[in-house]
Amino acid sequence: MAGTGYLEAIRQQIRVRHYSYQTEKSYLYWNRYFIRHFRFSTAKQISPSHIEQFLSFLANNKHVSSSTQQQALCALVFAFKHVLAIDTDNLQFPYAKPPSRIPQVLNDVEAKQVIDNLHGKYQLIGCLLYGAGLRLTEALSIRLKDIDFENRTLFVFRGKGKKDRVCILPKMTIDPIQQQMHLVRETHAHDLSQGLGMASLPPSLLKKFGTSAKQLHWQYLFPSIHCVSHPVNDYRCRHHIDPTTFRKALKKAVQKTTITKRITAHTFRHSFATNLLRRGHDIRTVQELLGHNDVKTTQIYTHVAGLHQTGVQSPMDYS
Repeated sequence: MAGTGYLEAIRQQIRVRHYSYQTEKSYLYWNRYFIRHFRFSTAKQISPSHIEQFLSFLANNKHVSSSTQQQALCALVFAFKHVLAIDTDNLQFPYAKPPSRIPQVLNDVEAKQVIDNLHGKYQLIGCLLYGAGLRLTEALSIRLKDIDFENRTLFVFRGKGKKDRVCILPKMTIDPIQQQMHLVRETHAHDLSQGLGMASLPPSLLKKFGTSAKQLHWQYLFPSIHCVSHPVNDYRCRHHIDPTTFRKALKKAVQKTTITKRITAHTFRHSFATNLLRRGHDIRTVQELLGHNDVKTTQIYTHVAGLHQTGVQSPMDYS
């Protein structure tokens, strides 16, 4: 039970609750790590004290970040609750202290300089990250049906926290998106001619829509080069491109600039929010566009946007 059978039981409980595939991989990773760390042979050996020891090991020996430790905790508590039926309410362990950070942002000129050094579909992805404030996974998960040219909006379904929201569609991306959609149509027509054409869908949607997943509107805007087997239902489908491919393209684009800031895909999202606030847009509007539950999460950008905007002058600049 503490080996393959235990992990398979966790997988089944995750899928019953329709968690994302990314969450499934993360939870299985941490539970596999947990089992190998203590070398358990049976489930009877596992107790809540082992969670405390493991999390202390991660904090003190591996020096993991607070978010990594929290991820491990969630994975282990899930398994204890839904597979082992063991209470974990009174755990005691040292928390890795989360750092208080202000996000690194790009101004409009810097953001466009980086985007100009991206090419093809990667440039379009960069435009959507900065122009619509999307997370990378949200941009890659856009399907043709999620684009509304008439109202210039993008629909994000099952975003972080399984939340849906409406985002702005930058006007300058309309032509590139239409060109990309033309390529998707050609790829999809070729797939259909080969007896393929299924888009990758979550199991719950596949059960509901079935073979209608072969319709064009379900296809991803940024499809992968090859068809693969669906990780849950095992049918041949075309998923979206891997996030790693964009990250590699972004790294090369940044190296071609003179910008000395650390830039990741998420930097564009931070820059989107900060630059909107600098232009006087209401913080609640920015909160909705970003999909934050609490305005306090959005307020961190006011610290960045507010620098040098309060009228305070450095003593070095006094006349």
